[in-house]
Amino acid sequence: MNYVYMIQCRDGSYYTGWTTNLEKRLEEHNQGKGAKYTRGRGPVLLKYHEEFETKEEAMRREYLIKQMSRKEKGELLKGQ
Repeated sequence: MNYVYMIQCRDGSYYTGWTTNLEKRLEEHNQGKGAKYTRGRGPVLLKYHEEFETKEEAMRREYLIKQMSRKEKGELLKGQ
């Protein structure tokens, strides 16, 4: 399974990514070993995720979420 996820950093900002192992990826973010953006912004909290059969689908959705404004991302979180 492939996952697109959105986490909230300690500073209130959001980070969106994709992974094949959601639990492991969250651990990496919280240990400062995740994406460069989240290093120093931990701890992070999982706010949203979606499951996809293929990597390509997950990456497409990640791209679309990253194009959203902060307001749109907030609406996505409220609508889950």
